[in-house]
Amino acid sequence: MAVFIVSFLFLLPLTMAGTPPACKIRFTSKGLEMLKYETQRFVEEELSNITMPEMAGKEGRFQYTINNVRITELNLTHVDLRFQPDLGLLFEVENSSITLNFQRRILYWFFYDVGFINASAEGVNIYTALKMAKDEAGRMKISNITCDAYIAKMKAKFSGTLGRVYDFIATFLTTGMRFLLNQRICPSLNHAGLVLINSLLDTIPVRSEVDDYIGIDYSLLNDPVITDSSLDMDFRGMFYELKNENDTLPNYAINPVVTEYDKMVYLALSEYFFDSGLDAYFKAEMFKTEISNGRMSKDLEMLLRTTYFGTIMMLNPALMEAPISLELEVTESPKCTIKSTGASVAVKALVNVVVLPPGKPPVQLSSMTMETKFHAKVVMKGKRLTVLMDLRRFKIFSNKSALESLALIPLQGPLKTMLQISVVPLINNYTKRGVQIPLAEGMDFIEEVVTYHNGYIIVGANLHFTRGLREVIQSKMLGEMDNSV
Repeated sequence: MAVFIVSFLFLLPLTMAGTPPACKIRFTSKGLEMLKYETQRFVEEELSNITMPEMAGKEGRFQYTINNVRITELNLTHVDLRFQPDLGLLFEVENSSITLNFQRRILYWFFYDVGFINASAEGVNIYTALKMAKDEAGRMKISNITCDAYIAKMKAKFSGTLGRVYDFIATFLTTGMRFLLNQRICPSLNHAGLVLINSLLDTIPVRSEVDDYIGIDYSLLNDPVITDSSLDMDFRGMFYELKNENDTLPNYAINPVVTEYDKMVYLALSEYFFDSGLDAYFKAEMFKTEISNGRMSKDLEMLLRTTYFGTIMMLNPALMEAPISLELEVTESPKCTIKSTGASVAVKALVNVVVLPPGKPPVQLSSMTMETKFHAKVVMKGKRLTVLMDLRRFKIFSNKSALESLALIPLQGPLKTMLQISVVPLINNYTKRGVQIPLAEGMDFIEEVVTYHNGYIIVGANLHFTRGLREVIQSKMLGEMDNSV
């Protein structure tokens, strides 16, 4: 049913009032069209599991018992799924049919007969309105379902040798069956939405770990805004260091603006989304590295020895053959800038040139400041958002004097090449794992298009189902059973 739509929504903890969203999601009418088939399948599966109580009674000289009622076929021919402004979603079934089969036991005078009855419910109409809202924990939930179901008429055909004799009581029996079936449809759909789907949404963590160092918070900031053509949601979209979850970066970034409707879904991310991730890694002291031995090219090592020959000789000539190391440490949280021409990340770091005499403490030869700017390409694949880095600008200067900075000019090119060859691949190898966007199981983004705007990016995509909702729910239930054993 239409509740399937919310199973892919981001789910997360309550945030401060007035916090600008760093992450926005727009789900469009085109997405609903695609979801209609999956929704219809889910409704058919749910209704096919309806159980009916045994019917027993007496009509004139007839005594009857009806049991083992089974729905054998559903023909939902006129199905509609659409947005309901300021509410949520409407799921409607009109002028459809349901085929049933049930067993009869009838006693007439001294005759006892057992057989099956094939019945069809025609003119089946179901109207379901689903209200979607943010709960106290900041999760997207189906907060209420309004359902109305009506079956216009039901026909039955008896089988067996005395089938025609019993046809005259068919009207009596089908009237009771129609009443009972009417009473079972809405409770079944209510259970599907308020229990099955909401329990599935509960499995998507509000705050989740990205890796061993940082986590991400996708809190809904408010209830979704629903129009005739879209469902829009605002999320906090903030990273944090796992060891100090409350030490987070304030959000002063621009509020992303989504105006498109051509794709099924749009994901908008502001500069703050990326800045908070860089800040969290910086606080986790992840931006440190050492380049020495096999990671440093022979040419660069020779250039460093030549550059600092005088310094080494003044310190200790015996150090001339000792290995040389470069220690890089980012000194402040990197800053992301997004413009219509693309995205970049500015990094400021301290670079120490160190001699490593065997069996003795390191000896520092020089300390310099490095300022770099990376081009950042944002890529969305399936459920993961990744960023690929490419070094564009590079500058080093001395922390001691302008004269020493001039002496470092010959190192500019070799150091930039060293970073491009040794460090950038390490960064990309780490970032290609990406950040998982909390879609429901069985759903992925496809045909992604990334556009850059001043202060934010927008990823437009269509949706693809790799698993059906019923399969996902059953897998979840099996997992819960395994965990309880």
